[in-house]
Amino acid sequence: MTNNTGIRPFRIDIPQADLDDLTDRIGRTRFPDELPGAGADYGVTTEYVRKLAERWADGYDWRAFERRVNSFPQFTTEIDGQNVHFLHVRSPEPDALPLILTHGWPGSFVEYLDVIGPLTDPRAHGGDPAQAFHVVIPSVPGFGFSGPTRDKGWNVHRVARAWAELMRRLGYTRYGAVGNDGGSMISPEVGRADPEHVVGVHVTQIFSFPTGDPAEMRDLTEQETAALEHLQWFWEKMGAFNTLQAQQPQTLAFALQDSPVGQLAWNGQLFGDAVDADFVLDNVSVYWFTRTAASAARFYYENDKAEQPAEPTTVPIGLAMAPGDFQTIRRFAERDHKNLVHWSELERGGHYTAHQAPDLLVDDLRTFFGSLR
Repeated sequence: MTNNTGIRPFRIDIPQADLDDLTDRIGRTRFPDELPGAGADYGVTTEYVRKLAERWADGYDWRAFERRVNSFPQFTTEIDGQNVHFLHVRSPEPDALPLILTHGWPGSFVEYLDVIGPLTDPRAHGGDPAQAFHVVIPSVPGFGFSGPTRDKGWNVHRVARAWAELMRRLGYTRYGAVGNDGGSMISPEVGRADPEHVVGVHVTQIFSFPTGDPAEMRDLTEQETAALEHLQWFWEKMGAFNTLQAQQPQTLAFALQDSPVGQLAWNGQLFGDAVDADFVLDNVSVYWFTRTAASAARFYYENDKAEQPAEPTTVPIGLAMAPGDFQTIRRFAERDHKNLVHWSELERGGHYTAHQAPDLLVDDLRTFFGSLR
């Protein structure tokens, strides 16, 4: 395979035939039956999915979303044999610090659109120009406009190495890494892979759990116990996506890639009512139009099979934890990250804080990286 390291401009332009096909498929959906009064006990409800599907077919404006994204500079490049799509928005401030911001599943690069303006041009958003950032927002290989992965092994470690190469290719010798969801696993690994150039890592979750050593469970606070109980509830009641995508992503993909409402229901179970309908549809549409149901799901399979590093990370790391999100337990986070230097418990937000409370996330990024510039 020829290695093409060039950086090529990119614009989203989904053919009208694909939009018409989407509307037609939604109109022919066979919705499942439900037990009366079951609510969400058996999974995502028909009421929730039907309401979103109806808006997707009649009321949602993909072309408006295209125009919004295309207003930002976008590019593609090939790294390690894989196409990588990314937004690259440079600040007008010459001393801006570069940041690479990484999404997870069931989200996409869409997660970060609301913070681009305040991060890159604080002067225009009532902020201090000395706190400006250049922003790079890639689509994880296998997701969205990066397209399907072409070979095995695209786990968090390989993605992290690709991000280090992307930032090198863009000419950045000092930069920060930011992540949410899967990006909160990738970004610390960027620091591990490129410690000479990464000044700090900022995430919205730290996925550090008990190892099974009884000593770790002694003297848990009431808050820590509640966090563990919530985590246990989540995996027992909502963890099917992780199990299935880690075990048989290809089997699942036959349903998702052939049915837009199937894709909507599968991704929508993790969005829920915490975010607005168009944010859900923006993200799900990216999966649908790029036909990346299988490759995005494979990310879980690859991570499940990946060898985990034995040593803690050492690049400075900061956490901004929202009240409506997974609650990180500090004692376990400090075990896995020896330089946890910043801990914020935000007043608002949720699992998609960059969209739900962009002002708070921007402020926290400015604070964390302000001491590392």
